[in-house]
Amino acid sequence: MSFENPMDKLMQMKNTQKQTPARKRINALFDEGSFVELDAFCAVDSDACAVITGYGYIDGSLVYAFSQDATKDNGAIGTKSASKIVKLYQLAVKTGTPIVAIYDSKGMKVSEGQNALYAYGEILASANNVSGVVPQVSVIAGVCGGTSAMIAAGADVVIMAKDAEFFLNAPFTVEANGEKNMGAGTSENAEKSGCVNLVCDSDIDCVAKAREVISMLPLNNLSVAPICEFAENPKANELSADNDCPSCVVKAVCDSDSFIELSENFGGGARVFLATVSGNTTGFVATRKKHEIDGDTCSKIARFVRFCDAFSIPLVTVVDSVGFAKTAKNELDGAVRDASKLAHAYAEATCPKISLVTGNAVGATYIALAGKGANADLCIAWPNAVISALEPKTAVEFLWSAKLKGTTDMKAKRQELENEYKATVASAFEGAKYGIVDDIIEPGSTRDALISALDMLSGKRVNKLPKKHSNMPM
Repeated sequence: MSFENPMDKLMQMKNTQKQTPARKRINALFDEGSFVELDAFCAVDSDACAVITGYGYIDGSLVYAFSQDATKDNGAIGTKSASKIVKLYQLAVKTGTPIVAIYDSKGMKVSEGQNALYAYGEILASANNVSGVVPQVSVIAGVCGGTSAMIAAGADVVIMAKDAEFFLNAPFTVEANGEKNMGAGTSENAEKSGCVNLVCDSDIDCVAKAREVISMLPLNNLSVAPICEFAENPKANELSADNDCPSCVVKAVCDSDSFIELSENFGGGARVFLATVSGNTTGFVATRKKHEIDGDTCSKIARFVRFCDAFSIPLVTVVDSVGFAKTAKNELDGAVRDASKLAHAYAEATCPKISLVTGNAVGATYIALAGKGANADLCIAWPNAVISALEPKTAVEFLWSAKLKGTTDMKAKRQELENEYKATVASAFEGAKYGIVDDIIEPGSTRDALISALDMLSGKRVNKLPKKHSNMPM
């Protein structure tokens, strides 16, 4: 009896590995030539598993990844595929290494029946076990539905290709009213509903964006983010209180071309960014000047704050807002719950927190987003900032009503008193007098002030009360 030479067999098996989209994606993720495949010869009934797993380097840092292969049994997940993915998560726990998950599968391997259900459960448990321990990035490159969608959505950052599908229930289910939810699985819907953070034109663009995100994050919750090379931003000295919105402030103070905006088309009352300041990764929340903070905005900010806090990424909140949405619909939809969720996320976060008030921060808006104590370690304000317990217009009516008596032009007098209230009682200087503002700076020196403050808070340490976890409002 003769047997094939083991070395010949190894070469033959390696040569049969095709350059499928899954393999191209995982190779594109890592530094050239650095990918090492794990369990490459794991097979089901002599056929290769429908997932490629392994490790490599992104800008020199170790990262694990798996890439589902839709060319093999439509990427169906069975026990063997699940065991490969679970092993990756176990290695991530042992080594404190980020994971990138690339999804492209039509679902579970139904021929394995209930064993496939158990396999899915193991993946879900493993992914949740490392949440907040190592960064996780999901790339939706093809179809990602059902339980896979639940797992993918739990990542710190979710990136989706424009033509991919992402859904919990099949996109063509007939609704009770007879209409089909044909748009349910589209990237447009996933972005608007807040399920994904970034949408790219193609799967390879998604992988490139995943590289960019991972390169800005620490390896794990006990590490510090890498210090990146950076270029000074020439716009920093051009900031002016007259014409700059909060997001414009972020783009001006961060390092040139370093920012990544997440969830751009969800939660319109604020924008959130990952960026670098003097080469150090920083999270930015920027309210939108003429947009109210609604429920989606609260959820968006709260999730981003918890993400930054999990990996000790400093957080800067730029505030100039008209406040929480004042509509009946917002109240009926649970405005109190949403605002509580937002405030809770800030209060619970122990990462360095700086608030920069560039305009209006009135009442609950100041407390939730900029408030000294629980929600900010340091509050910096521009000279034109308006910080008040009451809206200036309301304050004039309730507190200065006597000054309105006898006036012939009520509208003009109200405006005059409102301007006076802003310049006196609600001014940044009055806030500094009572200690709710730590420093007042010229707009043009904002970048320098933030660099100094971030450096000062870099050694921040907080001991929390012993507990299993907080009970944040849903």
